[in-house]
Amino acid sequence: MADRTNPSSHTQQRPIYNSTTVPRSNTTTNHPLSSLLRQLLQSQSPNHSGQLFGFLAFFISGGILLLLTGITVTAFVLGFIAFLPLIIISSPIWIPLFLIVTGFLSLAGLILATGAVVSWLYRYFKGMHPLGSDQVDYARSRIHDTAAHVKDYAGGYFHGTLKDAAPGA
Repeated sequence: MADRTNPSSHTQQRPIYNSTTVPRSNTTTNHPLSSLLRQLLQSQSPNHSGQLFGFLAFFISGGILLLLTGITVTAFVLGFIAFLPLIIISSPIWIPLFLIVTGFLSLAGLILATGAVVSWLYRYFKGMHPLGSDQVDYARSRIHDTAAHVKDYAGGYFHGTLKDAAPGA
């Protein structure tokens, strides 16, 4: 039987219970994760502690949100399975109701969008400079300049080809 007080008889020392210190082993591990953890724990400078706390908070909150997402998806699937017979039986009511609600919301959205466009155009042509009017003015000037360049280029091109087609003209 090996002697517990002699450290040379063991490759690793066991902790002595009811003591505040834990003896370290003589062998070092070369595992990359353990060396990274040792480096992080030993070099706790003030400028890295906030970053370490941020990563810790990120992982904890991410884990909690992942757990809540799993619970939500599970509850939705179980609820859908439980209420599927009721949904199938009442489908003659749900399908027309869905079509009516979808049509109403589409119509309301189109009316709202048309009203917003008409209001913006009214303010733009009255000179009130609504939001985005400077981009419209810039685009209009760019289109006008490009059209003028194309007209000049095409005019010179066609004028030269007309002289070539009719040399005596």
